[in-house]
Amino acid sequence: MKFIINNGKIITPDNIIQNGSVLIENGYIKDIFEYALTLDDVSTFNAGGLFVSPGFVDLHVHGGGGHDFMDASAEAMREIALTHYRHGTTSMMPTTLSSTLESLNNMLESYRNFSRLDDSGMKWLGVHIEGPYFAMDQRGAQDARFIRKPDAKEYNYLLDKFSCIARWSVAPELNGALEMGNVLHNKGVIASIAHTDAVYSDVEMAVKNGYSLVTHLYSGMNGVTRRNAYRYAGVVEASFLIDSLDVEIIADGRHLPVPLLQLVYKIKGADKIALITDAIRPAGTDAITSVLGSKESGVAVIIEDHVAKLPDRSSFAGSVATMDFLVKTMWKEAGIPLTEVIRMAATTPARIAAINKEYGSIAIGKKANLVFFDEEVRVKYIFNEKEIITIG
Repeated sequence: MKFIINNGKIITPDNIIQNGSVLIENGYIKDIFEYALTLDDVSTFNAGGLFVSPGFVDLHVHGGGGHDFMDASAEAMREIALTHYRHGTTSMMPTTLSSTLESLNNMLESYRNFSRLDDSGMKWLGVHIEGPYFAMDQRGAQDARFIRKPDAKEYNYLLDKFSCIARWSVAPELNGALEMGNVLHNKGVIASIAHTDAVYSDVEMAVKNGYSLVTHLYSGMNGVTRRNAYRYAGVVEASFLIDSLDVEIIADGRHLPVPLLQLVYKIKGADKIALITDAIRPAGTDAITSVLGSKESGVAVIIEDHVAKLPDRSSFAGSVATMDFLVKTMWKEAGIPLTEVIRMAATTPARIAAINKEYGSIAIGKKANLVFFDEEVRVKYIFNEKEIITIG
């Protein structure tokens, strides 16, 4: 089965091919051309000058479309997937919140059952457990009732029961967190630093014990801090200085204003940055109030200035962004070249999620998992390796 996409602005890892063509065979990219390709008896789609990008990869998403993954239902998971799919996310890592063991178990059971049968078009990357092993003072909007120290019996139970756990975010300075990092690393689960009071030396030890990623850089962590009059480099500085660490950023222009987006890019570079939405239930809707987490036990939030906040406005409470909005913010507002932005929206997160052999870039031999968008990053079509899906 062959298919040709032509008259597109093809975003490859190195440049943008104007009026280019992509030849697809059996769902894979067979070749890329710098001209309009036509072949007898081969279906052709005219991209009409739209940008053609690899599908976006979101490693940190809690919800959308009025649903949260902590609802632990097939309906919620499908609606979240469809909401973000319409905005260009074709691969997703569902994310939990600090909760009871029972709630985590229910969510993981629901994910495991649903992901086997889902036909939404989303590529599921396994579950990201965010919490509950966090520093209380850095919990942000995470519910204080459920914050606790690492419990080996608890996390080993979940890891043994659910092979779908792909990542776990933990405060590495807590008692037992380094041992947990080694357990995660040895099981092939991404160990990530998050909601933490750690300083540079703590991060150094964390990296030596399996931690490789920093969850939403700047959010829920210290920069330079003082202890007994002495200054200490925090997690932010450690993230910049330790080259092996990947970082993720909520590039909505609210969690991080444009100068900080530019700073992170200047220091870490696109190959070490993953754009994430950290989207919660109201993402993709017009809601002005909502709930962070499950409907039964979640935290009330308000939505204003295109971001979720606690009602007293003391903290942000996750974002309501979608990946197309992040791409537009980085490109149009931060002024970062589009090829570099797509690295952060697709290529780097695909590498972190270990799917980069087939996803994350437009290159010969990769799957034809493609998003078409205009100059304002409005998604118009998705090619799902088989057919063109009209979005808007």
